[in-house]
Amino acid sequence: MSLAVVNAVLDGRPTSLRIEDGAIAELDPDVVAAAGDEVIDAAGMALVPGFVNGHTHAAMTLFRGYADDLPLMEWLEGHIWPAEARLEAEDVYWGARLACLEMIRTGTVRFWDMYWQPGATARAVADAGLRATIGAPLIDGGDASGTAELQRAAAAGLDELADAPATVTQALAPHAIYTVSPESLEWIASESERRDLTVQIHISETESEVEGCLSEHGIRPVELLERVGLLSPRTLLAHAVWLDDAERELIAAGGATIVTNPVANMKLAVGRAFDLRAAERHGIPVGLGTDGAGSNNSLDLLADAKHLALLQKHDAADAATADARAVLAIATGARAPLLGATPLQRGEPADFLLVRTDSHELALGELEPGLVYASSGSIVDTTVVAGRPLMRGGVVEGAGEVIARARERAERLGLR
Repeated sequence: MSLAVVNAVLDGRPTSLRIEDGAIAELDPDVVAAAGDEVIDAAGMALVPGFVNGHTHAAMTLFRGYADDLPLMEWLEGHIWPAEARLEAEDVYWGARLACLEMIRTGTVRFWDMYWQPGATARAVADAGLRATIGAPLIDGGDASGTAELQRAAAAGLDELADAPATVTQALAPHAIYTVSPESLEWIASESERRDLTVQIHISETESEVEGCLSEHGIRPVELLERVGLLSPRTLLAHAVWLDDAERELIAAGGATIVTNPVANMKLAVGRAFDLRAAERHGIPVGLGTDGAGSNNSLDLLADAKHLALLQKHDAADAATADARAVLAIATGARAPLLGATPLQRGEPADFLLVRTDSHELALGELEPGLVYASSGSIVDTTVVAGRPLMRGGVVEGAGEVIARARERAERLGLR
């Protein structure tokens, strides 16, 4: 398949591009469509990189609007985990398809997912046309006697993903330090190195998590990860709100990546803002995530980019903090190589967006501030992944069926 995009604007200048075999073959103002190309006329639109959602639980779209306005642990233990115990593969598939629909609609081209039934999520990703890194949650209840069962669960989750397409990559996904024992975390670190697998884990999301770690282990959560060998360039740390500088030094030394989730953190009232300035001072790669639709409740990463910018400015009492260009780079994954961002360059995978610069949000002013401060994902007109248009003119084919089937699965679970 070949595709040509003509009459677009990139960095304020007219440009066009051609795509062959899923990659950008030409990118230049003088590029013209070749015979046989599918052509998109991008007049009135700007070409921008796609967004990378660095942390979510895709199938939790089924939980949107369920058990809202509760503290984190009450929400998890009293409502989410009991409902998740009833999940079937088809529930996860259609919940993940709905998540993919929303992400396509709002400009996300790749996401990192931690959820049950990973094979069902991989099937949804493949059918939707997105890219994803997927891992099944690993939990032993914090008890080393459960390590053997955790190892079997890890193997089963990876087996589910063995036949996934190239757009899906595998990960190990220990849930958190309070649900996984140090012995299991040490095994996960070893397995990650042996198999060259990424690891994604929730860390330091709440003050009580830190206090519990200090009480049980005598050290802080990131220090525990360092002790068991789980801080490496393969490691993604979700949340990382309650950190001190000693922990940031360990993260930087290990080469791990932090993904901040400002909207979910504010909604669940974790009590502190992630400190972007401190992370940058330590040279820590940073990405942006929505978290799941049960705790956000939106998967619109561009809307979350505004929250990231404003929360950092407010917390620092400095309007110059987290400027629009920096925040947009974080949302596209450009500040965190682990996340798998795809730059707009010749030879790179053809993952990009066309946004409507004639919309009321973007008609005046510079593009980057307009995207971060004035817009939401609704300004995305076209989403392209691996050279395939997944949305054109704001329309995703098959959306009605996805919504209807997801509603059926939520009703089956008693969530509607």
